[in-house]
Amino acid sequence: MNITIIGASGGIGLETVKRGLNRNHSITTLSRSKIDIEENKSLKIIIGDATNKTDILKSIEQAEAIIVTLGTSKNMKTTSLFSDFAKLIVEIHSENKIDVPFIFVTGFGAGESKNYVSWLVKMFLKYILNDVYADKTKMEEIITESDLNWTVVRPGRLFDKELTEQYRVENTLFKGINIGGINRADVADFLIKQSENQTEVKKYIGISEK
Repeated sequence: MNITIIGASGGIGLETVKRGLNRNHSITTLSRSKIDIEENKSLKIIIGDATNKTDILKSIEQAEAIIVTLGTSKNMKTTSLFSDFAKLIVEIHSENKIDVPFIFVTGFGAGESKNYVSWLVKMFLKYILNDVYADKTKMEEIITESDLNWTVVRPGRLFDKELTEQYRVENTLFKGINIGGINRADVADFLIKQSENQTEVKKYIGISEK
């Protein structure tokens, strides 16, 4: 199938590109930076801006699923990247009715999940990632109030380890949920498999090691 990955130059996005190609999909990427990956006939790379309507339209033209893995790298300053993108994709949807799976990655600690993190993570979110997660929360709110076929994926702490395909998926919040670390490659695996078969439509997903 044709899958578009928005925010694909590194981290979860790049791992998702690799996983999608590995599962024999045609992948289109949109990112500001060049993607460090071998050329592949099933890969179309678009260098552009996720807050530019023309660039987004170009990237999703043939999409049968859209994965959003936007990030700010190590920049922890106040941002509107996530909410600006969300507003734009909802606008595009209102004009074009994009009836495909949308899978958005935020993080465990965004939205209501902030009430279910450990004390240590709560302090980290408050003093280090507060501005970034505030805008991720805005993106969640904008997307979940729309009629997109959305799934919001909230991974825990991210690791650069090998793919295991062994991870825990929680679609409700509860006391003691304990969403811990997870490999970026395993998050990517979940994202691609949800693109293939969106079983968690209109749900918030916490994802962690087993």
